Amino acid sequence: MSALKGLRVVELGQLLAGPFCGQLLGDMGADVIKVEPPGAGDPMRVWGQGAEKVQWEVIARNKKSVSANLRIPEGQALVRKLIGKADILVENFKPGTMEKWGFAPDTLLAENPSLIIARMSGYGQTGPYSDRAGFGGIGEAMGGWRYIVGEPDRPPSRMGVSIGDTLTATYGCMGVLAALHHRSVTGQGQVIDAALYESVLQVMEGLVPEYDHSGFIRERSGSILRGIAPSNVYICKDGEYMIGANKDSLWQRLAEAMGMPELGTDARYATHLARGHNQLELDERINAWTATLTVDEVDALMIKYSIPAGRVYRAPEMLADPHFQARDAIIEVETERYGKLKMQGAFPKMSATPSGVRSPAPSTVGQHNAEIYGELLGMEAQELDRLKAAGAI
Repeated sequence: MSALKGLRVVELGQLLAGPFCGQLLGDMGADVIKVEPPGAGDPMRVWGQGAEKVQWEVIARNKKSVSANLRIPEGQALVRKLIGKADILVENFKPGTMEKWGFAPDTLLAENPSLIIARMSGYGQTGPYSDRAGFGGIGEAMGGWRYIVGEPDRPPSRMGVSIGDTLTATYGCMGVLAALHHRSVTGQGQVIDAALYESVLQVMEGLVPEYDHSGFIRERSGSILRGIAPSNVYICKDGEYMIGANKDSLWQRLAEAMGMPELGTDARYATHLARGHNQLELDERINAWTATLTVDEVDALMIKYSIPAGRVYRAPEMLADPHFQARDAIIEVETERYGKLKMQGAFPKMSATPSGVRSPAPSTVGQHNAEIYGELLGMEAQELDRLKAAGAI
């Protein structure tokens, strides 16, 4: 029994935010019906890196694909029937698009009062910027993330993943779960309005109050977080290694591990504030020490002295790591297009209602038209043929 077993989700979004929210709900057991435009389908089918684009296999797992042309009345009417039988609707179109198609929340809730509608957009459904186009990178820039990422003497950098989109999807999913509890008490659905820039803003820690209180503006600081030391990636003989010993007692243990216990009580490093003031000098000392050792040797010392630390992993290291294997952090899924494919598992772990992958991503657009439209909506094969000929599915 999965946590959301028996709940039906209609996913109308494309690319990342909406589909990732659908992935999270599907991993927790919800039945996700993915609505794609006829033909090419969701652009995520051809996104990703490497010779073959396999990112779709992750974001579309646990979903069934139906096709519908939302730009024509017949396609809109078909999807409206689906929404009428759904518990949750997920969308990430530009505000106003759903209303243009006849899917205004007030209309949908009048027809299905228990419906929960998760809306993800660049700037939210209200406000002077609401009708602007917005992608994850724009939300990262406006939310404050981009400005503080990178080297101080270079333009802002980006993360190697679309963190703005996935943060917004996660907040959208969180909103759905809260709304499900409210519905269990009142029977009423509601609308969740998750904006890209606000989702990024939420994780910006003290950035705003620091400026409001003292005029302090966070700047790019490269691989360090200013004032938090030591906490960096250090160079060993044969690779890189992350050490986080930015608590007084941890620093004292690291100094012992380095064979320099006197540094643990040295006035320049003994306290959190002192280490912050002498951060660059301290990192140079640690780098000089790690450079004399291999990653394995440093790792063994960090374990011995119980210091938070770890190797800097790529995919090959993840696949080889016994801890990943023991916790099913990486799982193997039998996909329809690529055979067995390794991918991240379903998180977080839940003791009574475990999440997981029940079905692979649909390989073709509209693969489940007959099942969903036929069995759920009771449509005959002849009617489906007519809709296909009309370009509605």
